[in-house]
Amino acid sequence: MTTDAPTIVWFNNTLRLADHPALTKAVATGPVVPVFVLDDQHAGTWKMGAASRWWLYHSLRSLGADLKKRGVDLILRRGDTVAVLTELATEIGAQAVNFTRDYEPGSGERESALKDALAEQGVACRRFKGRLLVEPEDIRTKTGAIYKVYTPFWRSLSSSIDIGPGSDEPGQIASCADEIESDDLDTWALCPTRPNWAEDWSNSWTPGERGARDRLDDFLDDGLKGYDTERDRPDHAGTSRLSPHLHFGEISPQAIWRATTVRNGGVASLDADRETFLKELVWREFSAHLLFHFDHLPNSAFKENFNAFPWKNDDAALEAWQKGKTGYPIVDAGMRELYATGWMHNRVRMITASFLIKHLLVPWQQGEAWFWDTLVDADLASNSASWQWVAGSGADASPYFRIFNPITQGQKFDPEGDYVRKWVPEIAKLPNKVLHAPFEADARTLDTAGVTLGKTYPLPIVDHSAARARALAAYEKIKG
Repeated sequence: MTTDAPTIVWFNNTLRLADHPALTKAVATGPVVPVFVLDDQHAGTWKMGAASRWWLYHSLRSLGADLKKRGVDLILRRGDTVAVLTELATEIGAQAVNFTRDYEPGSGERESALKDALAEQGVACRRFKGRLLVEPEDIRTKTGAIYKVYTPFWRSLSSSIDIGPGSDEPGQIASCADEIESDDLDTWALCPTRPNWAEDWSNSWTPGERGARDRLDDFLDDGLKGYDTERDRPDHAGTSRLSPHLHFGEISPQAIWRATTVRNGGVASLDADRETFLKELVWREFSAHLLFHFDHLPNSAFKENFNAFPWKNDDAALEAWQKGKTGYPIVDAGMRELYATGWMHNRVRMITASFLIKHLLVPWQQGEAWFWDTLVDADLASNSASWQWVAGSGADASPYFRIFNPITQGQKFDPEGDYVRKWVPEIAKLPNKVLHAPFEADARTLDTAGVTLGKTYPLPIVDHSAARARALAAYEKIKG
């Protein structure tokens, strides 16, 4: 049934046209008014970081162009979401507001407030799925409990999931007859300027739905084979790099699941590479489910005893870590890659996080905050769950006493030193045997490589063995 009254589609977390049930429904019922609202007030402490804002700018440009081709303009508004959408609904005489469900803390309350406000105007409020593979209420243990361990969560989801065919992008979209005011995207100042530290990011990233599909196609064609082992090698292009596209809803998890399994006839026949890749996709899902059920996850420890951990607030150590000047090459390479590209290889994320938490005893929340501001794929659920996993304080976490040795980690996962040499060029001429531990090189080797420890490259800010012993002693104080 169609009507002349327009439907507002709130593009809150789903910046795409395909596999977008809220949009598909709206297109079928009449004119459509696509809207994005920048609501920093709702986000509070976790308002979008600088790197994510850069991505958002380019993603909105891409989405706006895609909608323009189909005959409608993307309306941009800034402010309180409920107020903006209810005012707009009155302004254009909307029949409904459609949107994709969100799962982050406070989102349910905001959606309820929107529904109530619209009801007073006689406007329908329609919420659709599309952000997760499975709704948080729909997956429980056999006893009805919330999953707190990843492996049984994976088994349950992968054995029961039913992915439908999805929906294509719409063709022409009927537009609202009214002229609607919209902010100019450039006035939102989402991109850095002085300095423009993201100047070269467009060489590495293509935000938007087309970029997401191309990234997935390239990965399945050229990157999936060998993923089970290659994903741990930062010196190789062995990961999908789909995480920012997923976070901004430029591609659905269902589309990734379908594309990954279709060639193998379903999960049961998956080879190790495909299964490992899908497990990474489901780790994102697991993180979202944890955050939905335990909304304190970004701020306080899941395991309460860790809230009493004797952390050290060491600003100098934190800054050395942030700037990639710890004296441990694999750590420094990761932190420099992060600042230069807005992304860091997942194995190196674990190494750098472990170093901050366990070598420096800096609270995991401070590392979480830095990643939130500097990662283009910063996702509240994945970021908080992953930092707590490394800290040992989260659900199904790595034990605290598992302390990565940054030297052996570098030797194992960057054996030829290509990753370190790319991001820490001042030590590039060191031979492989000391590249991951320059402080173990003799004076002649350092001199030949043009390295002066403490000047051209820092000495270690902490001794590994001493730091490990200190971390374990601190952990003993909170063990139950």
